[in-house]
Amino acid sequence: MELLLGYRPVPIPFRSPLVYSSKLKRSVGLRAKLSYENDPLLQAAMNAASLRYQETHRPEPLFVDPYAGCLVHPNIQTDLKKKRSHYCLATKFIDDKLLRTVNHIDGLKQVVLLTDGMDTRPYRLNWPSSTIIFDISPEQVFKKAAENLRAVGAKIPRGCSLLHIPQESSNIQQTLRTKGFSGSRPSIWAIQGLPLITLASFEEILFAISGLAMNGSFFLGELPAWLAETEVGIKSTTENWVENEFTSNGFRVDVINYNDIATSLRKEIEKKDYKNMLFVAEHLQFSDDQMEAWRRAFRMVEEEGDEEGFEEL
Repeated sequence: MELLLGYRPVPIPFRSPLVYSSKLKRSVGLRAKLSYENDPLLQAAMNAASLRYQETHRPEPLFVDPYAGCLVHPNIQTDLKKKRSHYCLATKFIDDKLLRTVNHIDGLKQVVLLTDGMDTRPYRLNWPSSTIIFDISPEQVFKKAAENLRAVGAKIPRGCSLLHIPQESSNIQQTLRTKGFSGSRPSIWAIQGLPLITLASFEEILFAISGLAMNGSFFLGELPAWLAETEVGIKSTTENWVENEFTSNGFRVDVINYNDIATSLRKEIEKKDYKNMLFVAEHLQFSDDQMEAWRRAFRMVEEEGDEEGFEEL
């Protein structure tokens, strides 16, 4: 349960800084391609990319995103005097947890990212070989981002693969399975930026992950704080709401304090009300695939017992 305990920052093995330098220069001229759209989902994704872009250009960045430049508005203004945003601290935290976890998984490594469509983690993190990354996000945003990422030469690490699942899919569970996801192997799930319209939409996602994720798998990331207000308008504490939602779906969960992360990184965080909450959860139940395998094994034992009994007669 190391991932559920205190946060300990680790150096991220990012990909070659020499490659980053050239990509940063090449990405500048491509920023305008996305700016003409009036789609609120696209704008929200671009706003997040702009925070990563500004963090990348700090003297001592928490992380480097060499591809954020091709996803932001062409007239973006950088203000490096501002204190760190909660979003960038969360991004660093999630990066660390993802890489630390996948590097402890033997064989095929399954990573599921629930994103705004402009998550560059598949390209900017140094994933170990045999990592398969599933990106669940709004289809149109993902397509526009993918076009610009291809234009600047963004590639995922050798030996890894990236598969997109549109958030609009009628059955995300089935689509994941069709694309090769296995509930009989470990996985790690991270959510940051995925548009959530209602509490019910989040509960559907949590229920789906509970059925897909093998026991011992992890789910972490950021959720909008308004989810802690129930459908009937009764507010509970964030921690109580998170615990109730996750426990009922077979998870053990911790809510992470942004200030604690800032302290561990020795960074100052901006003093404003941030409307997200950060969490790490471990799945304690068997996945549907594991349960089906158990049922098959149990039936085989029963059939063998019946055959032995018949032979004795």
